[in-house]
Amino acid sequence: MLKRFMFVTTGTLVAIFLLTACSPAATATPVPEPTVAAMPMATEAGMDMSSMGEAPGVPAGIAYVDGQEIRFMHTEVSDADVADVLTKMMDSPVLVVPALADAPETMLAKVYVFKNGVKGMGPLGFQPDVFDNPPGSEGYTPLRKIVFVSWKDESQARELKSLADVLEAEKAGEITLEASNVVVNMPFVTWPGGQR
Repeated sequence: MLKRFMFVTTGTLVAIFLLTACSPAATATPVPEPTVAAMPMATEAGMDMSSMGEAPGVPAGIAYVDGQEIRFMHTEVSDADVADVLTKMMDSPVLVVPALADAPETMLAKVYVFKNGVKGMGPLGFQPDVFDNPPGSEGYTPLRKIVFVSWKDESQARELKSLADVLEAEKAGEITLEASNVVVNMPFVTWPGGQR
């Protein structure tokens, strides 16, 4: 009896399969397409970030490169005292990252910071900094080693706006340059011929 039951059961299954396969198709119940969450659409200027809300702003400093005014940010520095000065000056936190001082020279450009001379918006109360190697030049990097600039005779001080101006004043014996071991991450926001 058990063998007969298995035969009938197997035969019945084969018959049901054949009848189902050969019968006209039944009307299928529509299955909804899976949905994907909408992603921000790209615009000509990049991704539409309007749905992300307000992002904190980082204030930009003013400096010179190749005789032109530029904007840049201080984001991190290798020295805690310099971080404190920059944080107070910009009213925005500049983070201390001691390992920046270990960056190889090939990863560093220079920023010239004035210790005296023409009063201005620089970090020490004198003229704005002077950068070498802007974006697009072979030596561009946002990591900058500070070189301090001092006028020997402040009555002869004038605003210097390029690396060439700085090197000429040094060659003429008007200023001294003092390299430091302090490295600052100073990405450009604007530069001659470009901006972020």
